[in-house]
Amino acid sequence: MPTLENKRVLAPVPLAVLLFCSCGAFAQVQEKELDTPYVPTPQAVVDRMLDMAQVKAGDVVIDLGSGDGRIMITAAQRHGAQGFGVEIDPRLVQRSNEEARRLGIADRVKFLRQDLFSTDFHEANVLTLYLLPDVNIALRPKILAELKPGTRVVSHDYDMRDWRPDAEQTIPAPDKKVGMRKESMVYLWIVPARIEGEWTFELSSGGKARRTRLALQQRFQFVSGTVELTGQGDVPVSYGRLRGEELRLMLPPGALDRGPVELVGRVTGDSLSGTVRRADREVAHWSARRRN
Repeated sequence: MPTLENKRVLAPVPLAVLLFCSCGAFAQVQEKELDTPYVPTPQAVVDRMLDMAQVKAGDVVIDLGSGDGRIMITAAQRHGAQGFGVEIDPRLVQRSNEEARRLGIADRVKFLRQDLFSTDFHEANVLTLYLLPDVNIALRPKILAELKPGTRVVSHDYDMRDWRPDAEQTIPAPDKKVGMRKESMVYLWIVPARIEGEWTFELSSGGKARRTRLALQQRFQFVSGTVELTGQGDVPVSYGRLRGEELRLMLPPGALDRGPVELVGRVTGDSLSGTVRRADREVAHWSARRRN
């Protein structure tokens, strides 16, 4: 089995073309570049991508721009995952499917020749990317809209600009064939739940429940907002962070006796629930429902 995954370097395509041209037209643009050189990806980088995404048996992995299929084949062989790769070059699609059959994993892995922008990847637990920067950005709205909260997105070398990664690592790559730096970057994002809006917030402590209004703003995985407190009006909440459906948020002094407290909870559709903690000690319970 080859030790390197080959990725095609496409000539720059204007973002307007990527966003607005038909799938067929975009495919034609890509096909014109099929003879440009490939860039080998060290196996160590492939392994680190899958490790950072915590790929496990039963996960559905989808690789956009799958090249010779190296990421998908490694995910299936070493991690017990299943899924498919998307590639525009028919020669690489054929080669990857043949390799999957040879290795006896064709029942779990397949490779498709199609435009990645029209690909349905909503069932993915893990989405892997090795694409041009502008393509990452053009895909970002589709990723955030279609992938379920908690899906892991991992990219080789290119980030998502102002969608900051949840983790990133620099991987030594002495055999890298492009650029002066003999290293690669690996970026990981956890798709956040969507919680922006107004909520009816309930805090339960000592057999008593207090109900008030919680307003949240969201910028990708970062959350801020206000909570309405008796006698204080709207006061800010801070240090909000989402990791998929897991939410952490600081309430200001006065929300529950004295001193700030942390909300630790989970998003389930239009409901939030969890515990209130002070200095890592559980002191109350909370819940919220989205207002219409």
